[in-house]
Amino acid sequence: MRITNKPILLVEDDQVDMMRVTRALKEIHVTNQIVHRENGEEALNYLRDENSDKPCLILLDLNMPIMNGIEFLRAVKKDERRRGIPVVMLTASDDQQDKLNSFDLGVAGYVAKPVNYRQLVEVIRSIDTYWTISAMP
Repeated sequence: MRITNKPILLVEDDQVDMMRVTRALKEIHVTNQIVHRENGEEALNYLRDENSDKPCLILLDLNMPIMNGIEFLRAVKKDERRRGIPVVMLTASDDQQDKLNSFDLGVAGYVAKPVNYRQLVEVIRSIDTYWTISAMP
């Protein structure tokens, strides 16, 4: 990721998936700090905490307890100070309505989370490549 001094916020309730994504990021030499929160509510609390660094990217799971990815996305995009943070859905859901809802709410990308680890590394590499070459405001 181009902005290496800002964290990546990973919002993921599944511990195994969290470890797989974190490992994949390390494997492709992403040096950003990874901040992990287990649901949308915890992630919103992190974003609203004035003492926490604003992330350069949010990797967001869709299906989580307490506050799911769509609810979190809706809250972030309503927040004037945080709506510019790019959010990429990284989810197992292939539901067309989930995709439509995500893009309607301004998600920057919607990526299927592969079961195979090598494929996951390539998906994470693609996200990293895109955000590295994309001009950030």
